[in-house]
Amino acid sequence: QVQLVDSGGGLVQRGGSLRLSCSASGLTFSTYAMGWFRQAPGKEREFVAVINHSGGTTFYLGSVKGRFSISRDNAKNAVYLQMNSLKPEDTAVYYCAAKKGAITTRSPKLYDYWGQGTQVTVSS
Repeated sequence: QVQLVDSGGGLVQRGGSLRLSCSASGLTFSTYAMGWFRQAPGKEREFVAVINHSGGTTFYLGSVKGRFSISRDNAKNAVYLQMNSLKPEDTAVYYCAAKKGAITTRSPKLYDYWGQGTQVTVSS
């Protein structure tokens, strides 16, 4: 049974930092691209960042480029999202997701498994 467990969310002031973690089990982690998405109240789920299966390729939402960094540790079956210089508009529930194969994508519909989400709230 595949399980993705998101953690690391919380309340932080504008300009602060958080590091999200996603721990995976029940899958051959190194064969999956891993993505982070977010969903704010009343809005659709939005792509944030993706990393390919080996960790050699990453893509970001334009508004987070330079502030967020995605990384993975295949030995630990984990993916991370370091978020710096946080803004109130970053407030959302953040989800990690796993997609089988080498091709990365921004489309949430193409991901196979999802974490339960972790709340990030940035106060002004």
